[in-house]
Amino acid sequence: MNTITIQVPDECLVKLQQTASRLGVSIEELVLMGIEQLLNQPEASFQDAMDYVLKKNAELYKRLA
Repeated sequence: MNTITIQVPDECLVKLQQTASRLGVSIEELVLMGIEQLLNQPEASFQDAMDYVLKKNAELYKRLA
């Protein structure tokens, strides 16, 4: 596992500390959970394109079903 260092504004650090405390995890675990959630989301552009194609071809899909 690698280590990174970032600068966080004081008000963000306070919110991170409060949230981590409320959830019973360390700040590092909380940040890692946020990163994992972000990386596991499908890209918005792909989702938008998929939604467009499905909507555009909905009638065709109904006839083929």
